[in-house]
Amino acid sequence: MLLEVGQKGPKFKLPDENGQAHQLSDYQGNYVLLYFYPRDNTPGCTTEACNFRDDYSHYKNAGVTILGVSPDSPETHTKFKNKLNLPFTLLADEDHRVCELYGTWGPKKSFGKEYDGVHRTTYLINPEGSIQEVYKKVSPAKHSAEVLAAIENS
Repeated sequence: MLLEVGQKGPKFKLPDENGQAHQLSDYQGNYVLLYFYPRDNTPGCTTEACNFRDDYSHYKNAGVTILGVSPDSPETHTKFKNKLNLPFTLLADEDHRVCELYGTWGPKKSFGKEYDGVHRTTYLINPEGSIQEVYKKVSPAKHSAEVLAAIENS
């Protein structure tokens, strides 16, 4: 079940692409855009990451830290980040525990096959650690613009 606006963002500790641990509490006092995506190097995830990359200066100017989360390994994240020149951190949730905490892990269907995986979801977490916005079933091509518009209008 997805989290709702006003709830505290669940605590977590995950390694980034370099193996360095990150916790939500590390970003207390700042806005965090925590985006969950299914897999590195897939078309939709590449589009979404590139749009966040291309809009990165706007997020930085607005005081928003971007953290991408997927079940990929730190090594896969390193290759993905380097290939696309991503300026933000990618977190490895290999056992999908954090995805489960945030309600983004569950049954999916593709080409008639059912499996468990990440539902593309983004949370904007405010400086106090509460969820300010929830974006479900996002369109990778339009998502960054949608989030920036909401940030600029808040």
